[in-house]
Amino acid sequence: MDNVQSVYALVATAVFLGFFHTLIGPDHYLPFVALGKARKWSGARTLFITFLCGLGHVLSSVILGFLGIMLGASVGLLESIEGSRADIVKWMLLVFGVCYMLYGVKLALAGRIHMHENGVVHSHGHLAPGHTHETALGKSAGFWVLFIIFVFGPCEVLIPLVMYPASEFNWGAVIAVSLAFSLATLGTMLSIVACLLYGMRHMGNWTAKFERWNHTITGAVIAGCAILMFVGL
Repeated sequence: MDNVQSVYALVATAVFLGFFHTLIGPDHYLPFVALGKARKWSGARTLFITFLCGLGHVLSSVILGFLGIMLGASVGLLESIEGSRADIVKWMLLVFGVCYMLYGVKLALAGRIHMHENGVVHSHGHLAPGHTHETALGKSAGFWVLFIIFVFGPCEVLIPLVMYPASEFNWGAVIAVSLAFSLATLGTMLSIVACLLYGMRHMGNWTAKFERWNHTITGAVIAGCAILMFVGL
């Protein structure tokens, strides 16, 4: 594995797989756009949260890969662990999406919803006097749940890429492949989220009529991403 061209080929493969596995997985970007829209996050905040979740996503698999190398684990064992994590994270994302959707229905039925950029939800009910605050999820709970899910979520395609040069003790190639895959994944996530945010900003105010159902729609989008994971996307 001392051939420089072989290392370049591995790095190029890592970049392509990092880009492609992110592009075909809407769970890597749609939840951030939907949650940011529902909770009135600024574009910068949405991108920062995307970055943090993406960083946790790739680092967890990189760390697992390095631990496997240090402990002498086989590729099959690590892929089995990653597969088990993938099965669990599908259910985590589905449960989060369904719960958030029900939360949105509850708020929508309670009255007209207005949310400030700091994430605090205001519910202006028509059946009861006064000004109430809906704080069931808290202004940062959505981020933390999504962050935990992404940290737990695996990058299955990374494991064979790092184990191959590791089997020949080429640690420079292991690090280069890990960095290439991580940067490609993060770059793709941020680029797609930025494009979607830009597109939504220039679609006009037609979405205002659905503001009351923003949280319900967000939960449905997240649950839909989980369902796509179940069918292999």
